[in-house]
Amino acid sequence: MHNYDNKRLPAVIQDTENGITYILNGDYYFPLLCDEEDDEPLGRWGWIRMQHLMENHPGRYSYLLLSGQLFPHLREVEEQAERRFDVLMAQFKVALGITEKLKAADQLRWVQLMNSARHDVEEIIMDELIYDEGGAVHG
Repeated sequence: MHNYDNKRLPAVIQDTENGITYILNGDYYFPLLCDEEDDEPLGRWGWIRMQHLMENHPGRYSYLLLSGQLFPHLREVEEQAERRFDVLMAQFKVALGITEKLKAADQLRWVQLMNSARHDVEEIIMDELIYDEGGAVHG
């Protein structure tokens, strides 16, 4: 145990050079890596993107995490993916003739087409936003 001779270390310090806040835990300062004010949980696409970065791009994941950019990046991916999903599903419904009339007339066919469209749209989003390192989302 260290004796600091009546010197109390501040519980929190802010590094103005890199913008990271550090919290004292025992004898060490640890970076505060998430925004405590942001209570909104990550959605499906954000979690998938994080898992992809952790498994396939650990250097980029670590950089984003340590620079405080990880969660803003994941939230941006989440928002873009949700918007893209809605747009593509609307387009697929028109292209495949998925309508309320079809749902009323042949519910099994409607479910088959909806499942097929959802699968195709999810694959497009995975390729465009989750796995693509050169795409529109950067962090």
